[in-house]
Amino acid sequence: MNPPTGVPSASRDRSRPVFHPWSAQGAARQVRVDGAAGCWFWDRDGNRWLDLHSQLGNLHLGHQHPVLVEAVGAQAARLCTLAPSYGYEVRDEAARLILDTMPDAMRSVLFTNGGADANEHALRMARLVTGRPKVLAAHRSYHGATDGAMAVTGDPRRWSAEPPGSRTVRFFGPYLYRSEFHATTAEEECERALRHLRRLIGYEGPETVAAIILEPVVGSNGVLVPPPGYLPGVRELCDEFGILLIADEVMTGFGRCGAWFAGDLHDVVPDLLTFAKGVNSGYVPMGGVAVGERVAAYFEDRPYPGGLTYSGHPLACASAVASIGVLRDDKLVERAELLGRTVLGPSLARLAQRVPVVGEVRGVGLAWAIELVSDRDSREPLAPYAAPGPLAPPMAQLLAACRERGVWPLVAANRVHLLPPLIITETELERGIEAVADALTAVFGGHRRVTTGPTGVTT
Repeated sequence: MNPPTGVPSASRDRSRPVFHPWSAQGAARQVRVDGAAGCWFWDRDGNRWLDLHSQLGNLHLGHQHPVLVEAVGAQAARLCTLAPSYGYEVRDEAARLILDTMPDAMRSVLFTNGGADANEHALRMARLVTGRPKVLAAHRSYHGATDGAMAVTGDPRRWSAEPPGSRTVRFFGPYLYRSEFHATTAEEECERALRHLRRLIGYEGPETVAAIILEPVVGSNGVLVPPPGYLPGVRELCDEFGILLIADEVMTGFGRCGAWFAGDLHDVVPDLLTFAKGVNSGYVPMGGVAVGERVAAYFEDRPYPGGLTYSGHPLACASAVASIGVLRDDKLVERAELLGRTVLGPSLARLAQRVPVVGEVRGVGLAWAIELVSDRDSREPLAPYAAPGPLAPPMAQLLAACRERGVWPLVAANRVHLLPPLIITETELERGIEAVADALTAVFGGHRRVTTGPTGVTT
């Protein structure tokens, strides 16, 4: 076949055919994966790694789970794809099972292709229902890489890609270790963070605010677990001012935090709940928006202006049905809570006592972060809070040391994130934590007398 006119065949360099996300293309380097099973993946040279971050936090059931593989194959043999304008059994079943895991007030599901577009649709719904333009979103948050989702993202990934005129106002959420409110206790942090949010609503004009979007447990910005009372307080503010609450449970949903959804830990019911990742471990791309009563009532007699070609894709729905079945039958949600409370949390506390660069360990269920500091007294971060790109040299050394020891956590900014598959065994989990501890000691040194303070481990 001849090349298009004006494009000489000799100029076609296709040695790097994939355009890599979050990367300078000339600097992109990838480990070539050859296979995976359970909590492990490997390359052709025989190197094996324990997947301590479930890829991007999505592999709740691990790699190549036989129930999910069989479900996708069986559905492919029956019907691969179908437009969302047609009714189909597996689509209805997936929606019902998803709603069964949620509070009773959630009425229906709009299926999307992933988490970012789920948040896009939730934002659109909120603005339509309220007739208001603004959205309040937190600093240290991530909601996706599409324009609308990036507009409400509150971390450095938005800096070079934030769309103009986003109508987003950002607030500080609770983060006691680095409190913006000079708090010294969880109670102070909660009260002051809520007071700050109330003031901000007043400054912006409550009648202009459509929604508050937040992660019930902040994910990729540090696994920030809110203090008791904070999420109920946000819910009360929303009710007081007629604002919709959007819970972004893309990373925290379907058992990650030891409950079906992180909001369940605080008995908070949002108006809109977005999900993806753990709903089917990402075996086929899938996300969605669960719609609460107020939003459902608004669109009862009004057409919703939006949709996607692959909404409720049969293969994705089949994998979601299978996944929820495994989560329930194997009691993996309860197991995540137990492992976090009895294994991961205590092991990381002991790790912090051994390694002086650890400023704080925090988490819930099977979602944890290790925050690294250059000085425990000043809490100076070991690496900057920066946009995607090459890791700071000490963090790059740490990731390399982890890989050498056969584990692969997520290393970002000055943190190590541990979000292992929910199927991980206790032995694998302990082995993984010990490997991370050994890597930290090898790179930064260790063993110094420390005491544990109210907000983490301090010298």
